[in-house]
Amino acid sequence: MPQHAESTTAESMPAVEPGLELPGRAGLSAHILPTSATMIGVCMTVLTIGQLGASGRMRWLTDKLLAVDALIFLCSAVLSFISMRSRRGRALFEVRAEWVFIAALAVLALAAMILAFSIN
Repeated sequence: MPQHAESTTAESMPAVEPGLELPGRAGLSAHILPTSATMIGVCMTVLTIGQLGASGRMRWLTDKLLAVDALIFLCSAVLSFISMRSRRGRALFEVRAEWVFIAALAVLALAAMILAFSIN
């Protein structure tokens, strides 16, 4: 082994401040951020495809729900990003990102139900 190689021992790693970790939830924000971004793309895709169908009250409602849902997923992504970048309140931002993400999934499921029942 070359002598100029640095060792990565526990002594060389920076210490994590107490209270910033959630047991059993390490890295949850790292999963919420890209998934939220992907779900924004899903909402936009369904909005675009929805324009191919007949217009009506149900399509209007589905369009509005999906547009709001994309914003909710964006909020989840921003909270997740803040959680990864902040030194204080990391756990709080991560929990909020998680709950906002779950709420966005519920709105997406509602939009899917409306879309499914509006197709003739």
